[in-house]
Formats: sequence, C-alpha cells, structure tokens
Amino acid sequence: MSSDKDSFNVGDLTTGLKDEDRAGLVNALKNKLQNLAGQHSDVLENLTPKIRRRVEVLREIQGKHDEIEDNFREERAALEAKYQKLYQPLYTKRYEIVNGAIEVEGAQEDVKMDQREEKTAEEKGVPSFWLTALKNNDVISEEITERDEGALMYLKDIKWCKIEEPKGFKLEFFFDQNPYFKNTLLTKAYHMIDEDEPLLEKAIGTEIDWYPGKCLTQKILKKKPKKGAKNAKPITKTEDCESFFNFFSPPQVPDDDEDIDEDRAEELQNLMEQDYDIGSTIREKIIPHAVSWFTGEAIEGEEFDIDNDDEDDIDENEDDDEEDDEDEDEDEEDDDDEDEEEVSKTKKKPSILHKKGGRPQINDGQQGERPPECKQQ
Repeated sequence: MSSDKDSFNVGDLTTGLKDEDRAGLVNALKNKLQNLAGQHSDVLENLTPKIRRRVEVLREIQGKHDEIEDNFREERAALEAKYQKLYQPLYTKRYEIVNGAIEVEGAQEDVKMDQREEKTAEEKGVPSFWLTALKNNDVISEEITERDEGALMYLKDIKWCKIEEPKGFKLEFFFDQNPYFKNTLLTKAYHMIDEDEPLLEKAIGTEIDWYPGKCLTQKILKKKPKKGAKNAKPITKTEDCESFFNFFSPPQVPDDDEDIDEDRAEELQNLMEQDYDIGSTIREKIIPHAVSWFTGEAIEGEEFDIDNDDEDDIDENEDDDEEDDEDEDEDEEDDDDEDEEEVSKTKKKPSILHKKGGRPQINDGQQGERPPECKQQ
C-alpha cells in the first residue's frame, strides 16, 4: 500500500475535507500538486538527455491540449446556459398544462362530451403527472413506497439550476398545499469540488415540516406491556423507514472529531454515490423528458437496444434449442429412476445470500439492509 508521499487520490481529498475548511482544502491541494511536480522532476532527471528532450516536447503538446480543453469547457458551459434559457418557455407551458392553469385547444369540447356520457366531475390538468413520471424510471421508482404516492400526487413541478459558489446544482420540488407537510418547496443541493469528474463534496436537503402523525420517513411502533407490569399503557417508539422523502436528508460525513473506520467510510461513500445517482437522474432524465416518462415512451427508448440484442440471440439459437430438447427428453427418461433415489437422500438448500431486485445495498461494501418499508399502523 503506497503512502501519502507516493500517491494522491480521492481518498486524500476526502481526508482534506474532513480536516480543513474549504480554503484550507485549496492549500492542501496545492501542496499535493507541488509534491507531484517534484516527483515529475525526479523522473525527468533519471532520463537520458535525448529521451528527456522528447518528453519535454510531449509536455508542451500536452499543455496546448489542456488549453484547448479549458476553452472547450468554457464554451460548453456557455452553450448549456444558452439552451437552458431556450428550454424555459417550454417548461413553463408544460407546468401550466399539467396543473390546469391553461387549457389546450379542443380539450374543453372533449370534457363536455365526457360529462354527457359519464356525468363525471371535470379534472384539471394532468393528475399525478410527476408521480407517474418518477415511478416509470427504474432508479427513482425503487425509492418510492406506496405511502409516498399520496404525498407525491401533490407535486406540481420539478426544476433545477446551476449554483456557482460553491459549484454544483440544485433541484427544486414544488408542491401544492397538502395534508402531509407544510412546505410548498423542497430543495436538494449538490456541492461539487469538480463538476467534470464529478467529485461530490456534500449534499444538502430541505428539512421537511411534517404535520403531526404524517411523517413518511418514520413509523410508529406500539408494543403491548408485559402482563403484570405497573404501566398498562402501550409503549410507543419511532423507527426510520424507507421513503422517497429520505432523499431530502442525504448522508453526511461525520464531524472532524468523530473517528470513522474503513467499513463505515466505504458505506458512506456508497450511500453518497447512490444519492448523487438519484439527483443526477432527476436532473438529466426526468426534468427534460418528463412527458416521455409519463407516457412510458422513455422506458421503451431505454430498453430498445437490449430487447433487440435478446431477440437476435433467440433467433440464432432457436433451431439448436429444438434439437437439444429432443435429445434431453430421451436422456431424462433414462435418468428418472436414478433421480428419484437421489431426491430422497438430498434436498436443495435455499440461497443464504438471496437478493431482491433493485438498487444495490450496502454491507461491508457489498450487500446490506435498508430501513424497513413503512406500513400503515
């Protein structure tokens, strides 16, 4: 295992974050770069003069490449900002239609016909638009429980914006008045050390102001007292549980004075990566293509290539499979008697490491338990 003097990686940078403030981190980073520069000079000194000259020319080429790359990043940022402005009127109109602020041409006549036929009350906009869009995405749907759906039906819009100091981006969730919490705006901000990597410093979410008895991130457990106990009242306690709204309470790196072992550090790293995966999915997929996620067209687009590959494999192997099945049938008849004897002696054991489908869990860097899903009490 190499020492601090021999290597510089993300782990070193994380340590810097824990031990120093942001300004101190910059100084620590400069020191590391200076150390690396010293190491590079040692490498050059050990080369022969001819090879050293060639490497110097290569470094000049690399420097020119880096200048062009810097220009590319600046122009890309300006281009992204330009098109974000062009998207905004479309997002505004989408918001108005989804929430019934405006009506589309011909829709009013359709409503009158429906009311004559079915005598149903008129529904404004597109009910459960964002809930449906979120549930149709595999990454997000894993976070949504059945109880969450009632609150997410009040979600009116999702937006995102870049933040410059510190670098990063912020998600904004706009809610209508609802019986679950008082907030009408929930936010989640991601502070990045390097946006191009991307290297995450931390995430900050809104504290949700739940109405009494409506918290979706905790459940209340009631335990009957033991027979003969002096206190005959049931014992109640709260317990954390799965919920989409845990997204607004992201994992946090412990304070400087708290010791953290390697397993816990790895667990935190995995949790932060999963949290960022959810945030970036909402920013890059859900917000710009919400209509396609609502209709399900986005799901078909993501699965199109995989389905084609599977169909090709089936077509190529179909004939071979039929021949193999005939041979297997003959072999199975001969082996039936032997199988019956063996089954009576041995039974297949269930897998100890049985995993449910969905997002990866954490347990010493592999598989672990998530909080139990909330159930109605």
